[in-house]
Amino acid sequence: MAGTDPIAEAEAEGAADALFVLTAALLTPARFPSVLGDDYPAACAALGLVEPHAEGYGLVFGQDGLGARWTVVVDDVSLVAVAISSWDCGMAYDLSPDEHSVVAGLPGWPLEVATRAPGIPAPHDPEPEEGDPAPLVPPSGDVWGPAQRRLGADQVALQWDAWRSQVTDDSSAGAGAEVPSDDAVPATAVPAKEAASSEPAASSRPPVASGPPTTTWFERPSPTKAAPTADAAPSGKAVSPSDATPAVDADAESVPDPYAGVRRALDEIRGYLEEPPPVGRVRSSDAGTDGGARTLRADGPGWSLVARPDDMAFVLLDELPGEVLSVARGPRLPALLEGLDAMAVRPS
Repeated sequence: MAGTDPIAEAEAEGAADALFVLTAALLTPARFPSVLGDDYPAACAALGLVEPHAEGYGLVFGQDGLGARWTVVVDDVSLVAVAISSWDCGMAYDLSPDEHSVVAGLPGWPLEVATRAPGIPAPHDPEPEEGDPAPLVPPSGDVWGPAQRRLGADQVALQWDAWRSQVTDDSSAGAGAEVPSDDAVPATAVPAKEAASSEPAASSRPPVASGPPTTTWFERPSPTKAAPTADAAPSGKAVSPSDATPAVDADAESVPDPYAGVRRALDEIRGYLEEPPPVGRVRSSDAGTDGGARTLRADGPGWSLVARPDDMAFVLLDELPGEVLSVARGPRLPALLEGLDAMAVRPS
């Protein structure tokens, strides 16, 4: 019977214990990977953190010496924030969390990580041991669900100017989708043609359900071609929802109203002003513009909203794969967005 090499075994164990850091993310009430949940407690629960720290966590993604994927949760939020800021500025930073700051080591990655550590095997899930949780995996790009909906909302927020340029209102001239302004009722389904270069792989073009022609968040229309309106007359002219007459066409009656879900989402959002939702469900961040504009994000069961408090909003729904629906700035929308922005958590 062949003997074992204790030196080789020790080296293998040492390689497994090493962690080559690839990237990191914050998990705080105001900033967390949206694929994990609609709010901060839900995002923590997805990682098995049943009692979330008010200050948040840092997520460190890396590979061990054998190439296995690991997500390390640390409570040193400042250290991870400094590392991310340095990397964003193109500066080198050696992120090496102290072992005493480690809260959990989880197999797998919940996000797509494009890089890999050199000189070790390709990224793979570690060999499971008894009692280990299932490896974390990024959401599939072949289906549409809550994670994909939130990723889509992330992209709308990142590309606000491109999205906003496709929609015109009564006070703006130029080609694009006409948006009626009536009591914050959703106006049009606005698509996007070009996929963003920063689009996460997890949000890659999901299939759109068969049926009537739809517009999707990855197929932006030509600036000279208007998108369909919510309550359009046969001629294509936009009609205020309060003036629209229900169609009697049997085929039209069989098609679900795509804006029913948006109206439901708006009703739930108004409820947030009366009864605050779980922390992180409404977030406000600097839009990165010279005018100091802010981007507002709100999420709930089956929907995500992206807005500028001084402008309009876009809504994505679980029930409408890939679609982005615009919400006109009517009489009640400004007050709703201002109220949400006032209650929203903000990055410190």
